[in-house]
Amino acid sequence: MPAYEPGAHIDLHLPNGLTRQYSLINAEPDPATYTVGIKRDPASRGGSRYVHDELRVGKTLKISAPRNNFALVESAKHVVLFAGGIGITPIWCMVQRLERLGRSWALYYACRSRSDMAFLQSLEAMAPAQFHFDDETAGKFLDVTSIIAKTPKDAHLYCCGPTPMLKAFEAATTDWPREQIHVEYFTPKQQETDKKGGFVVELARSGQEFVIPEGKTILQVLLDAGVDVDYSCELGICGACEQRVISGTPEHRDAILTEEEQASNTKVMICCAGCKSDRLVLDL
Repeated sequence: MPAYEPGAHIDLHLPNGLTRQYSLINAEPDPATYTVGIKRDPASRGGSRYVHDELRVGKTLKISAPRNNFALVESAKHVVLFAGGIGITPIWCMVQRLERLGRSWALYYACRSRSDMAFLQSLEAMAPAQFHFDDETAGKFLDVTSIIAKTPKDAHLYCCGPTPMLKAFEAATTDWPREQIHVEYFTPKQQETDKKGGFVVELARSGQEFVIPEGKTILQVLLDAGVDVDYSCELGICGACEQRVISGTPEHRDAILTEEEQASNTKVMICCAGCKSDRLVLDL
């Protein structure tokens, strides 16, 4: 099976027709197995509920090759990791690698309650791991801002968790060098729900042109026309639908590209992006 680095995830194509992304939690040089950690979400849209209630030993699943939009910089002098809830899954993989390499790291892991916390027993044995339970602190959230304020400026910082934690993390790191800040969303960024259309997408290799109407994404229009393009989450959080931009100015709505990558307008996630120009030419 293809090797991968900490931070990678795979798509699970479930028999009920859903595709979901899950982080791989054990990075080995030559993996014989892939392991994911899936929490059964009471508000599940059908993914985690199906995995827990319907999957059984012996069932065959189609999966993608690993993709990594949240890579660990193993050469960093110090690594500080923030995890919230099930956001621990890619972080746990990083912790294991950093321990194996003997690198300097610290983990701040927050959860609603102790009973909800995955990998707790394993992490409790590791000194650099610190825990925060909302129900044991009168409902107060982990103070990400104060932790980051005390962090050495040459550290690399990672965060994966619910939206409030990610927003606090991004606000607290606005003056940090972008190459030292690493974020992974597992739900879409909050943004305008209206999909403004009225622009033309041109596929440079085939010469095909498509008008993107209001309410539809580039990806939806291409798929409706029978164009063979990779995609998975359709939420701007997995990176499967990334395309190279030849000309035009995309309106980025994904949670994958950095601010610098978005400003360069050299690539775009067509599952969620709009367009600021009248025409967008893709290398397709």
